[in-house]
Amino acid sequence: MTPTLLHVYATFAIGGPQVRFAAIANHFGRRWRHLVVAMDGNLAARERLSPELDVTFPEAGLRKGDTRGNLRRCRALLREWAPDALITSNWGSIEWAMANAVPFGPRVRHVHVEDGFGPEEQARQIPRRVLTRRLVLRRATVALPSRTLLAIATDVWKLDPARLRYIPNGIDLARFSHAGGGDLPVIGTVAALRPEKNLARLLRAFQRVAAPCRLVIAGDGPERPQLEALAGELGLLERVRFTGHLPDPAAAIAQFDIFALSSDTEQMPISVLEAMAAALPVAGTDVGDVKAMLDPANAPFIVARDEAALAASMTSLLQDAGLRARLGAANRAKAERDYDQAVMFEAYAALWEGRA
Repeated sequence: MTPTLLHVYATFAIGGPQVRFAAIANHFGRRWRHLVVAMDGNLAARERLSPELDVTFPEAGLRKGDTRGNLRRCRALLREWAPDALITSNWGSIEWAMANAVPFGPRVRHVHVEDGFGPEEQARQIPRRVLTRRLVLRRATVALPSRTLLAIATDVWKLDPARLRYIPNGIDLARFSHAGGGDLPVIGTVAALRPEKNLARLLRAFQRVAAPCRLVIAGDGPERPQLEALAGELGLLERVRFTGHLPDPAAAIAQFDIFALSSDTEQMPISVLEAMAAALPVAGTDVGDVKAMLDPANAPFIVARDEAALAASMTSLLQDAGLRARLGAANRAKAERDYDQAVMFEAYAALWEGRA
């Protein structure tokens, strides 16, 4: 009988955890039956899933703010659906983890994947959430894609190290190449247009760049109207292009000459892996594992969360095409060495099946 896996996300909009899930599920095909719950009802990332998969998207009927009622509903659904494993993602799925924990039951085998934090926890952990994670996740197996998160889970949440699994994100290297932007260098980014990505910082930094170049912002999200308005206020409309949502950003990334990251909080962003696979240098903010992900030669271009510093980083790369090529090649080599997705696939398969 095909095992059933219940995956719970705060949202199934396009984002790093959702893209990773799609890649893993597509790779293994019908090895499992998947139930995917999106707490906000947004299922945009289902476009990434192969039609050959056995996957359904059941409604959970939870109500925001009704924790006690939601716990009852989650417990009932866990009994009704009887999955072989519950796989929760980030804080937004914590009610399912709570419903499954002792003394609530019903104690389905539980894997929790923590990819990082929203803007409310970018500076410090919220004590109430720390305590909840410490209690609720103590019997779960917890997967973490960054060493920063591994340290937090060990030192702050006080989880048993024997239950923690460090699994770096992987990338399909064959999908990415570098063609360059043509007559003018292109600085590009791929991101959900949400507050924690701080794309306003990128626009303001780009305004400071005097060298001839263009900026491409690939992605969509709730902040797009404000960001487009800001680009107008800064006099950048002729130099900046918003692509909107791209089902597959590989072709857009191939046209970039520099990848830019302006986030306030990240851990191990897949967008940076994609840039590395496309042999790009990265100018970005020093968040999570970003600096450690890249080749050491790229480290000086990962800077403080400051628009002036980001502008200086981008300017330095724009002024030296040879440097861009050397850093891009070094990043691609590191991706080939450390982040081939085949390793990630096998690690998650063992996790989902309870073998690791």
